[in-house]
This record gives sequence, C-alpha cells and structure tokens, in this order.
Amino acid sequence: MTKKHYSREEVASKIDHAVLKPEITDADLRQHAAMCRANGVFSMCVRPCDVRLAATLLADSPVKVSCVLSFPHGADATPTKRFQAKQAIEAGVAEIDMVMNVGKFLSGDADYVKNDIRAVVEEAHAHGVMVKVILESGFLSPDQIATACVICCEAGADFVKTSTGFGPGSATPEAIDVMIKTVGGKIQVKASGGIRTWNQAVAYLEQGVDRLGVGSTLAVLDGSEAIGDY
Repeated sequence: MTKKHYSREEVASKIDHAVLKPEITDADLRQHAAMCRANGVFSMCVRPCDVRLAATLLADSPVKVSCVLSFPHGADATPTKRFQAKQAIEAGVAEIDMVMNVGKFLSGDADYVKNDIRAVVEEAHAHGVMVKVILESGFLSPDQIATACVICCEAGADFVKTSTGFGPGSATPEAIDVMIKTVGGKIQVKASGGIRTWNQAVAYLEQGVDRLGVGSTLAVLDGSEAIGDY
C-alpha cells in the first residue's frame, strides 16, 4: 500500500497547539495566537484563565479555541468540573479537553468516572462544544486504556486523548493502537504528549488519529526537532 503524502497544511489542520505551561504570559499568548493564525492549525489549546483573551485574539480567524479542564490531574469534584465547563463555554471555547479522574478509575469505580465525564459532556453538548477526555495513558496498562476508552464512549465524549504532557510518559503508537481498535469509528482519537518531530506527527496520522496535541508546532511543521520538555 502506498503511504499518503501529507502536506504541511494538512498536518497543521490536525494540530491543537498547546499553550499550557504555567509561566505563559498574556504577551506569550498573543505570540502563539499569531503563529496559529499564520500556520492554519486547527485550534489553540489554552488554560481556562486564557480562554477569553484567546477567543478575542482568534475571533476573525478559522482557528478555534480549545481549553483544558481539571488539568493536569483530573481530580476536581464533578460539580467543579461542570462549573469549569460552563465558565469556559461562556468565555468562548469551542472544544474542551478534560482530564479523566485517573485515581477513581484505578480504584475500579467506573460509575464515578463515567458520571464525571458525562457531567461535562452534558454541559458542553448543550452549547455545541465538543469534549475530549485525556486518559493519561502513562498510568494505564493496554487493557486499562481499552476499558477507559469504552467508559468515555458510553459517557458521550467526542474524543479520547492520550496524555496531558505533564504526567508520566506520552503518546505512544501502542496506546494509540489500543484506542483506535477499541473506539475508532465510534469516537475520535487524539495523540498528545511527546510529539516533537514531523515524522512522529505523520506516523500518528497514518495510524489513524484524528487530532494531534503539539506544543512545539513550528518545529514539527518545519521538520526540525523540538527543544524543551513538552
């Protein structure tokens, strides 16, 4: 089978550009927004406190605003997560990347995890906002990744996503393979964490992911290797 050739524009259109480090300033956010506009990424993924400014900076462009929720640990109480979703939606977000409660999942409390996700999904879907669930796959075995994917699907999530980029490990071909085999065709899959080169990005697209979470977007799109820890 001949492999598909991906153009720079096609790869960019699959990227959620991550602007999530704690030291990010408003000036940094403006620079990142300009880069996103110039390079045609799908969305700029920001911290909850940055949604309103990001929405203003990207208002007249095709670039969407996405944000993280209960990041990076997923340990907020369910009512708090729902309220965070409401705030983000009112501020102008188009997509929400929430962190699954990994501790409750590893405790075997599938109902808690499902209801936790469903609370955010209900709030988001009422306003046409999509929800991605970050599994933090570095904590999970392949079988646990599969189980988590099923829970996310049953809870109504639009995506499952590998990693926050701040936890153990990162996206791996093995984790993506499990996710696609488990829920591919039902909900979408996002690879995130540790995507630092063009070849890695393309390999995940070839594997079948729908979206890429990338912090060093310009380095990836320009074919150079990212420098740094995200």
